[in-house]
Amino acid sequence: MASLERFAASAQRAARLRGEVAILITNSASIRRLNRDFLGKDKPTDVLSFPSAGKGLAGDIAISAQIANKQAKVLGHSLATELKILILHGMLHLAGHDHEADEGDMAALEAKLRARLKLPQGLIERATAAPRKAAVRRSAQ
Repeated sequence: MASLERFAASAQRAARLRGEVAILITNSASIRRLNRDFLGKDKPTDVLSFPSAGKGLAGDIAISAQIANKQAKVLGHSLATELKILILHGMLHLAGHDHEADEGDMAALEAKLRARLKLPQGLIERATAAPRKAAVRRSAQ
């Protein structure tokens, strides 16, 4: 856990995020409840970010260890590496970035920071690569 704490501090600095960040690594049932109760989405997800309006607090990040472990196995890297990818993604959201609303700015920044922090492909790249792969498979049939 100490290595994840060190990584979180590095990711926070890289994201230029000030204030205290709490990170919860939990199970999919808890993530589903958080996603439902705070965002109105009744499904589990890998990472959630909750910015704080409190002085000196940046916000909270919640990560599903179960989903992270499945993703790590599929992608062929360790659970620790996947947790780091999710922590970085959450830090960028806490810093005010939103890949669903910007024109690729968060994706570019995440890619730059992943390279600096020596991490493999991130969440945004995975999400945009999957539809393209499916379209290629469909066109090849």
